[in-house]
Amino acid sequence: MKASDRWLGVLNSVSDSRSGGGGTRRRGTAALAAGETAAEVDGTDATMEPKPRALSPLERIELPTGACLGRVFARGWKGGRRRIVLSPTEGASYHIMSRTAGGERLLGKTEKEALRRLMWRLARFAGVEIRTYAIMDNHFHILARVPAHDEFVEQFAGPDGEARLLDHLLLLYSRNYVAVLRVELADLRRRGMPEEADALIAGYLRRMCNLPVFVKELKERFTHWYNRHRGRRGTLWMERFKSVLVEDGEALRTMAAYIDLNPVRAGMVKDPKDYRWCGYGEAMGGGKAARLGLCQVAGHGERGEAAWDTPATAKGMSAAEVYRCWLFEDGKTRETRETRETRETRETGGGKATRGGFSTEAAAAEKKRKGKLSRAALLRCRVRYFSDGLVLGTKSYVDGVFEAYRGHFGPKRTSGARALHEDAQGSLFTARRLAVRTVG
Repeated sequence: MKASDRWLGVLNSVSDSRSGGGGTRRRGTAALAAGETAAEVDGTDATMEPKPRALSPLERIELPTGACLGRVFARGWKGGRRRIVLSPTEGASYHIMSRTAGGERLLGKTEKEALRRLMWRLARFAGVEIRTYAIMDNHFHILARVPAHDEFVEQFAGPDGEARLLDHLLLLYSRNYVAVLRVELADLRRRGMPEEADALIAGYLRRMCNLPVFVKELKERFTHWYNRHRGRRGTLWMERFKSVLVEDGEALRTMAAYIDLNPVRAGMVKDPKDYRWCGYGEAMGGGKAARLGLCQVAGHGERGEAAWDTPATAKGMSAAEVYRCWLFEDGKTRETRETRETRETRETGGGKATRGGFSTEAAAAEKKRKGKLSRAALLRCRVRYFSDGLVLGTKSYVDGVFEAYRGHFGPKRTSGARALHEDAQGSLFTARRLAVRTVG
């Protein structure tokens, strides 16, 4: 069988399975419109079939989507965790968190690196701006800004907009995929079906600047890769995902530091710069995208990635210096007895290692002695408000979100902002009052 015949058969089978056996779009045959062959579309010689080289797992995670046309749409969800995602017309920042099924430690070095690479690829495609992140053994955190949808897709408007969109798709899809899509769009218009072509384009635009779709696709794509890599089946993640709406400014800085200190709290490293799979560690290793994200957090975003190492003034501080001061309060860190015992246990290889930073008992004792925790101490604890608080920011910001999304709350509730009592500065508020294991 010729290569072109096999290619046509695959595309036609995909078309039949997705359109019930004979939809109006006829995806496979449209790819061969105007007498084009598969070899002409993908630029290969149909008479030659070289044996492909075996790819490493990390090479496979970076493969662009190709072979057959397929789009990922946001499906309706039933039930699930409460979350607030602002209207697509508004840009906003979110803390996103998801845990593996059963909390099992399924992510080793290769898996963390694969998830990191996939996260950045999908973020560039979807227009999501990653501020920082942390990929741990059994969960991940992402702090991201989702721009206003209409403003982002405006770049694909106008006479040349479709060409720019097809070029943009190369961030995620193969050249062969985009070539087939280009032929299909032309074929639909040639047959007098411009609405069908517009609907096809709209399907890609809907995935941009869409937080639920971004996280869903990240987890689905990674699950497919992971199951193939590990030879397993079934779900990889415990639940959909958690998200907290985060106000820009102090709340954003606090959340970023909290995320980057995850490996420190877990006792994996003493300094987050030594952890490869967090935003600060990647930035210190020279990652330009990670540096740009933290420059935005530090308020130096207008100068771009160059602000990471370069102070704005002769006597000023670079974004890297500013952010490190937030992480360690001018370099002053506190090592509790449990942290020392954890390190010694790991070094000797005996016993079960416990969480680094403050233990639940140490945090409780600190609260009892002083009544509240300093911001530095708070960031070295696991703070449930940062993952379950629904909204994090100043009192006016949380109240504003509460009024705008009144239907997300009970009918008896009269106000939105709830003080984060454990914070000694008293400037952070959330939309939920938590009673169990708020800090530990």
